[in-house]
Amino acid sequence: MFSDPQFWVAVSFLIFILAIFNPVRKILTSSLDQQINDIKNKIDEAKNLKIEAEQAFNDLKNRENEVELEIKKLRIDSEEKISELKKSYSIKLSEQIEKHKLLADNKIEQLVRDTNISIKNYITSVAIEATINILNKNLSSEKKSDLINVSIKELNDVLKAS
Repeated sequence: MFSDPQFWVAVSFLIFILAIFNPVRKILTSSLDQQINDIKNKIDEAKNLKIEAEQAFNDLKNRENEVELEIKKLRIDSEEKISELKKSYSIKLSEQIEKHKLLADNKIEQLVRDTNISIKNYITSVAIEATINILNKNLSSEKKSDLINVSIKELNDVLKAS
């Protein structure tokens, strides 16, 4: 058996395989370890990206909720402002209506006074004309003279008294 060349070829083949197996095993294991580390790094990176995406999504959700709340607040504020403006303009309108009503009442009173004065003046002038006509028709010249003299005397008495 030691003399058989096939035996020595088999032994040398085994020694060759054993000599090559250890470095090849190290190369294969280091290559596999490297690939395992790369895969782990990629998985960690994917996890980080997932976490960042979830945080970004949550931030967007929170911002959306904040914007909705802000819109509701703005709507409420604007409705309150509109209500205040309506009240303010209603009060101003009521005041203006009162002022115009007061002015109209004053104008009506003035027109009534002016009309009453005009009526009194007209009645007075008609009464004077009627009196003059009656006196002209019913009084003689002598009575007219006596009446004028009496009136002048009364006028003098009144003027002296003042």
